[in-house]
Amino acid sequence: MREQLIKLLGLQEKDVDNSQIRQIPIDLIKVNPYQPRKHFNEDSLKELSDSIRTFGIIQPLLLRKQKNYYELIAGERRLRASKMAGLTTVPAIITNYTNQEMAELALVENLQREDLGFMDEAEGYRLLIDEFGLTQEELARRVGKSQSTIANKLRLLRLPENVRQNISQEIITERHARALLRLKNDKQQLEVLNKIYEQKLNVRQTEEVIESILRAETLPAVKKEKEKKNKKVVRFIRDVRILINTVRQLVNDMEKSGIPICIEEVDTGEQYQLVVSITKKKAVAE
Repeated sequence: MREQLIKLLGLQEKDVDNSQIRQIPIDLIKVNPYQPRKHFNEDSLKELSDSIRTFGIIQPLLLRKQKNYYELIAGERRLRASKMAGLTTVPAIITNYTNQEMAELALVENLQREDLGFMDEAEGYRLLIDEFGLTQEELARRVGKSQSTIANKLRLLRLPENVRQNISQEIITERHARALLRLKNDKQQLEVLNKIYEQKLNVRQTEEVIESILRAETLPAVKKEKEKKNKKVVRFIRDVRILINTVRQLVNDMEKSGIPICIEEVDTGEQYQLVVSITKKKAVAE
């Protein structure tokens, strides 16, 4: 595993102390501050602990020496299981990796195990980007993922913190979480999240619930827009009638004054046509 990680990240073998594996007291080891995994399956740790009791630790931990303690780079599951098994020391290889290399190794080690939660994975990507100024393209090359994969994972972090904290990565899938992004606020997201837990909704059912919420939100807006259009039509009809009545009154007044005038009105359905005709007076013969 160590050789695979070193090769994947492009690190040099000279970064690793090639002296014999050392036994390091567990109480001198502090966990990796860049560890992306926030959740450890207790049943899995118990199985690993039982295996360690029987066979010992087959793969040494990877550590970095500090002043009076060691910092764990890779192997937190083994460290936790060793404590459960009652061990006081663990085999380890001492390295002098930088902070960035520590963070990358911790993330890639967890990715290679394929059981890292999608939220933990997204947080790990964000840490590398924010802490060490990597672009998504650079990060993708470093961890052996496509840029689109990195971008899609980072999108999940748009969910509010209180929503992310309520997502159980053992029950909620990444597609469930991605669907929640369509909702506009954390109240709606938490309501749907609770429904997923209570009703054991699959992704399709979750998307249907979200779609119904979005439809209910758009209906008042559509109704309001329709009412607005209707008001415009009523106002237009009222204004047209005022105009027609004004023309009629004008023609009527002219007729009363002796002017030979008439008006013809035609409604084509698409427009009103008003044709006003005034008869020319014939010239009087001398």
